[in-house]
Amino acid sequence: MSNLHRIVIIGGGAGGLELATQLGDILGKSEKAKITLVDQKLTHIWKPLLHEIAAGTMNSSDEETNYFGHASKHHYEFVLGRLEAVQAKEKTLIIKKVISSKYERTTEQIELEYDTLVLAVGSVSNDFNTQGVKEYCHFLDTPKQAEVFQQDLLHLYLDAQNKADDRELHIGIIGAGATGVELAAELVQAKQNFYKYGLNKIDPKNVKITLIEGANRILPALSEAMAEHSVKQLTRMKVEIATSKRVERVDAERIYFNDGSSIQAELKVWAAGIKTPQVIQQLEGFEKDRMGRLDVYATLQTKSDPNIFALGDCAHCVLDAREAALGPRAQVASQQATFMVEALKARIGGKQQPMFVFSDKGSLVSLSKNKAVGELLGQVNVQGFVAKSMYVSLYRLHQATIFGYAHAGLLTAKDFVTRKISPKIKLH
Repeated sequence: MSNLHRIVIIGGGAGGLELATQLGDILGKSEKAKITLVDQKLTHIWKPLLHEIAAGTMNSSDEETNYFGHASKHHYEFVLGRLEAVQAKEKTLIIKKVISSKYERTTEQIELEYDTLVLAVGSVSNDFNTQGVKEYCHFLDTPKQAEVFQQDLLHLYLDAQNKADDRELHIGIIGAGATGVELAAELVQAKQNFYKYGLNKIDPKNVKITLIEGANRILPALSEAMAEHSVKQLTRMKVEIATSKRVERVDAERIYFNDGSSIQAELKVWAAGIKTPQVIQQLEGFEKDRMGRLDVYATLQTKSDPNIFALGDCAHCVLDAREAALGPRAQVASQQATFMVEALKARIGGKQQPMFVFSDKGSLVSLSKNKAVGELLGQVNVQGFVAKSMYVSLYRLHQATIFGYAHAGLLTAKDFVTRKISPKIKLH
């Protein structure tokens, strides 16, 4: 066992967990490699669900996957901790573990040895050092942040319920990429649900949701046609859209723009731009792009060390010199995870490393419960319930990858039943 090839994966997001699962089922089960997944959280939640958790239309505990339990079923080891340093020459990692009890909070550092290291730590929001953002804006990078927003939203409704007069609520979402658009649509559903369940001192028509974008249109990374379809849907939902608006600063009550104007917003979400997490920023001796992403070859090996791979949002991967680097999209990370299974099998077998080829399946953006808009093969040809069904199927495919198709089918059936009888909004 001690001679097994040691593969360590840092980050249990969609790409990292899918890779650990597949490697465990193939190489770990057959004892051809030792697979270790490291994450600083105990559970995994598919990141595209965070806007639903933030709006309270989904309960996070229903969608969590415990890493320890999952690892025991899929033949890999899970280590709870945070990556502190990579010692490339020694092929060792410094992992920081935080141990908390009723009486004390201590930290412990451990060393992990590897033969192959895969960095799959994703990305976090980039506030561009905009004044007041860290103090007054919510972020949606983690389930915990999404839950904090949900609790703040709920408390505003509960506070209003104890007041004699009806009141207005202003929500500002800064950044009209997929996350911002999906959150805006989900909040429209949430305000209707709050009213339906008795929190009626904030009338839905008095909830003003403003979607703010610095570019001249929403969804700037996607096609104009897809943006136009989304604008039509959001306009019908009474979401206010403000484009070509650059945020200069925010405070507790307002969002201020560089043209001198401002809007009221008691709740503010920052969803404009991303950067690599601090753990990648502090790595020394690695080639990076201006966003801090690790430069990788088409093999996904970092240009600084062939024993270290990177995938997903933290990797700057250019497959064709005539094209831009692959964007931070869930399907990129998922395809790279599947590719890495074959790449690592080749590496262990002493064969030539294959080159990653990305197949763009298109884009889908959720617009609340029963609506979505999608672009497949360069054309907008799915909308409404059909597009929403396709959007949901992406999550089901993720579940099938990490649980197997039979388990994923049972989860689908369970969700169908529980969502019929459970509250439509989280009220706790």
